[in-house]
Amino acid sequence: MADQQAKRTGSVSRKTNETSITVSVNIDGTGTSRISTGVGFFDHMLEQLSRHSLIDMDIVADGDRHVDDHHTVEDTGIAIGQALSKALGDRRGITRYASLDLAMDETMTRAAVDVSGRPFLVWNVAFSAPKIGTFDTELVREFFQALAQHGGITLHVQNIYGANNHHISETCFKAVARVLRTATEIDPRQAGRVPSTKGTLV
Repeated sequence: MADQQAKRTGSVSRKTNETSITVSVNIDGTGTSRISTGVGFFDHMLEQLSRHSLIDMDIVADGDRHVDDHHTVEDTGIAIGQALSKALGDRRGITRYASLDLAMDETMTRAAVDVSGRPFLVWNVAFSAPKIGTFDTELVREFFQALAQHGGITLHVQNIYGANNHHISETCFKAVARVLRTATEIDPRQAGRVPSTKGTLV
């Protein structure tokens, strides 16, 4: 098991005409991160994702922010998803499923995940304003869509209630972090098996 855990790292470099991004992750980390995307609020959210999932993340992104933040946020989600998928490999021995209700002040958000290799996003989150500071609130969904699609993750996120848009966004990132932490952990009772009756997840 220790050998398997030691190998659960993944790195991706992604370069397009719109962005240049490098991501490295260690699933069996301590939640340390070095993050620089040039988008301050997004950096803050990614720090929450790393810290509360206990997945170490090194992320450097340079995007066409003179246009807007869309490409930077979406392509960072793509790269993180790809790095996580590499780190998980055939997903042998993982817990696979997790769900959680996460509270933050007046806000409650639910996240559920199946780290199955099959990407799907169900998003039931509404914001009352188009921006949090200078950050477009619609980009929160774009990030999680890219993460789920390229990480091979079925992800359901529902904001149950909340008034503050910063809190709503932050509970989404924290709740997803916590379910990723649980679902990607090695289950000692699996004895290294793929957690599926099919014998494969991907």
